[in-house]
Amino acid sequence: MELPENLQPNDASPPWLNKGDNAWQLTAATLVGLQSVPGLVILYGSIVKKKWAVNSAFMALYAFAAVLICWVGWGYQMSFGKTLVPFLGRPNVALDQNFLLDRSFQLYIPNATMVYFQFVFAAITLILIAGALLGRMNFHAWMLFVPLWVTFSYTIVAFSIWCPQGWLFRWGIIDYSGGYVIHLASGVAGYTAAYWVGPRAIKDKERFPPNNIILMLAGAGLLWMGWTGFNGGDPYTVSTDASLAVLNTHVCTATSLLTWLMLDILFFGKPSVIGATQGMITGLVCITPAAGVVQGWAAIMMGMLSGSIPWYTMMVLHKQSRLLRKVDDTLAVFHTHAVAGSLGGILTGFFAEPKLCRLFYLVPNWEHYIGLAYGFKTGRTTAGFKQMGVQLVGILFVIVVNVITTSIICLLISLIVPLRLNEDELRAGDDAIHGEEAYALWGDGEKFENSKNNSAFDQVDDEFPSVIPKNGGEVEMP
Repeated sequence: MELPENLQPNDASPPWLNKGDNAWQLTAATLVGLQSVPGLVILYGSIVKKKWAVNSAFMALYAFAAVLICWVGWGYQMSFGKTLVPFLGRPNVALDQNFLLDRSFQLYIPNATMVYFQFVFAAITLILIAGALLGRMNFHAWMLFVPLWVTFSYTIVAFSIWCPQGWLFRWGIIDYSGGYVIHLASGVAGYTAAYWVGPRAIKDKERFPPNNIILMLAGAGLLWMGWTGFNGGDPYTVSTDASLAVLNTHVCTATSLLTWLMLDILFFGKPSVIGATQGMITGLVCITPAAGVVQGWAAIMMGMLSGSIPWYTMMVLHKQSRLLRKVDDTLAVFHTHAVAGSLGGILTGFFAEPKLCRLFYLVPNWEHYIGLAYGFKTGRTTAGFKQMGVQLVGILFVIVVNVITTSIICLLISLIVPLRLNEDELRAGDDAIHGEEAYALWGDGEKFENSKNNSAFDQVDDEFPSVIPKNGGEVEMP
């Protein structure tokens, strides 16, 4: 078969393309996507009260789809494109084939792969924010919040920290895979949005049991395993550093889970499954900014701290602080993401190993990327303190940006639609909002209407107190 005119055999595989790197990058991106869909969809739908299962899961699913359209429409270029200002890129589409098939930066993958990989990170950030708003946010308000926030908040932080032209990137901040851009940002934005949306219904706030803990663990498992791509994909190449990042991720997470579990047993007498899940999440978040730039023993120490400090802020400090108790943060994203993300950023500034940083950043400059611990060890304390200072400035920047932008967005949306559901909708939950319910199980304490077409009964079993409709319709259990 002859090739079309002007088309060469190697056009689909140009000399700069590394097929192994590209295959891994697409795989890693899909693993991160699976953390959201179905991972967090399942986790959110099962960790809430039964009447909020559909709404919670659908907030995650909607965000995933909406972010993608915004991302290819303008978001990617605002985060990684040509500089508009030192903290933001110029809006532009990322759909042109000439752009998508071209080389991404100086890497060995095409722009299409990079756009996809960065999209799943942007999407999961919005879904994490949703965790603070479950059980009361007006879905129409959420539909507006997602595109506005990814446009005017996420892009600013992503460009500043991850884009080579960003001001914090140039300063030498270390955020290996999103401890700042994703977790600290989502924790602060979620907490801020929760303040503006308002609390859940009083009964829901007093008692909000999971409707299916086993299913919750399935979602949590997808989240944990998906983190292999979350941290393993950020070198953008199949490298030894990627392997180290993956192992460090799982070591820190396991240590954090076990630490949280031991604290629950020690202080409350019972090994809490939900508590262990929270410990898992804080471990994943804490190691994210450091995954490939710290040694294994540092990952264990980070796991011990991520399993104890957020535990203290959530289980002790939260109950003592009027400010923290004032805001109804449904899934405690402030503690699991803002606190754990800040902790990870600070510990990265302390434990970052210069040789590993050079493997990741591929730069010979020893004035950047040296943890304070190694600054003391090598006598380069000034560089170590500088790195710690940059990490702290980054935390402050992310907090300020997200408090301001999230507040403005919420106030603007409130002028169009209410941020919070009305009282009747809060009482009814899914059925009032979507006209659908998650579970239709007999004997579950719920009443179900008979099908209009199946009102006649063909059989009544005297031995068992149940009725079987003629054509299989649902009826109420006696």
